[in-house]
Amino acid sequence: MLNRLDLRGRGADIADQLPRPDILDGGSGEEPVAIVRSIIDDVRERGDAVLLELTERFDGVTLETTRVPDAHLDAAVAALTPELRAAMDTAIANVEEFHRHQLRETEIIERPGVRIEAYQRPVDRVGCYAPGGRAEYPSTVIMTVVPARVAGVDDVIVCVPPSAEHGGIAPSVLAAARLSGASEVHAVGGAQAIAAMAYGTDAIAPVDVVAGPGNVFVALAKQMVSGDVGVAAAFAGPSEVIVVADETADPAFAAIDVMVQAEHGPDGLAWLVTWDEAVADAVCAAGDALLAEAPRAADISATLESSGYVAIVDDREAALAVIDAIAPEHLELQITDPESLGRRVRNAGAIFCGNHAPASLGDYVVGPSHVLPTFGSARFASALTVADFQKDHHLVTVTEEGMAELGPHTMALASQEGLAAHMESVRLRMAKSAESRAATSEAGQS
Repeated sequence: MLNRLDLRGRGADIADQLPRPDILDGGSGEEPVAIVRSIIDDVRERGDAVLLELTERFDGVTLETTRVPDAHLDAAVAALTPELRAAMDTAIANVEEFHRHQLRETEIIERPGVRIEAYQRPVDRVGCYAPGGRAEYPSTVIMTVVPARVAGVDDVIVCVPPSAEHGGIAPSVLAAARLSGASEVHAVGGAQAIAAMAYGTDAIAPVDVVAGPGNVFVALAKQMVSGDVGVAAAFAGPSEVIVVADETADPAFAAIDVMVQAEHGPDGLAWLVTWDEAVADAVCAAGDALLAEAPRAADISATLESSGYVAIVDDREAALAVIDAIAPEHLELQITDPESLGRRVRNAGAIFCGNHAPASLGDYVVGPSHVLPTFGSARFASALTVADFQKDHHLVTVTEEGMAELGPHTMALASQEGLAAHMESVRLRMAKSAESRAATSEAGQS
């Protein structure tokens, strides 16, 4: 099931000894970077025509427009089974509750003569991307649209690649968009969707922030448009997991959770880490049995063959070194006292503790967004939050008293930097205040 990697005796400095999938290879004979750049340039030049052409070419669906009629969204909600409607309602409620706790009250900082009011304002328009093709992901719509709406964004659009099976976007995804509060939905995917949201077309108005995971082409497109548009979270690309297991783990639990992320398809990363060789053997055996019965066995096998590993390490400390070096999107700790190790982890997108906390719960209903940093970007980035859709503002009020206190320090620093106008803007005010005080004093004496 997994490639075996013996890391015992290697020490803590092992980052350069750990294999990672080369997701920028693409296997196409042409670098994905060049492909994505060409698509972005084409969308900027020819707009909607490119979106429709590429949708027919890549997705096998012929459309007259990318915009999905509102009536289709309402019909999709009406067609939900009671079980699926209840699941979506639960997910939306939990995601909303969690993200409301991230909202910050206005903060007031006051010193003599100085008052600073710090607060957040949402961006005007957000574009949420949900993957398609291999599967339908209503959960991703929920995990992106709901945090944006909680942040206060009024206009949230969704882009999803259509499928030939449905002749458009899967009804479950349309229903999730409507229930989550999306303003509009467009049947377009890939790098072309990111370009359309970033720069706009006749059908799709440009957004301020783009969010959502996708394949390597989507992730690269987000990197390329960054700076022209805000990009929420980090490199949200192919799915990753590290499962750390000891003798207390259920081998079947550990095995299925390694398979869960591999189920998303190629270019991902699926690792088991343990300091007990017997555990490694038991998990691999359980995985072989589960894989034989898996409906998506081909996708899982392909991912595991290229980037599925069982790493045998010396102890918990060595496991921690592997975790922080890989910086996985998902981390599961199926070990004794998982919280103590989890709190020491520096680099991971989301951490799940215990045998009954699979990443699958986080993918759907726990509450934090499942849009997480991948490809090592958890070293510097976090899960999607309301902050990705807000801007920090501050109001600074200064009185004469505050100028008298801070002015001389400002002038000293400006002088050191050789910025005479900066100095003069302060000097003029301080001089004016001095003149006013002198005039007041003279008037009082007379």
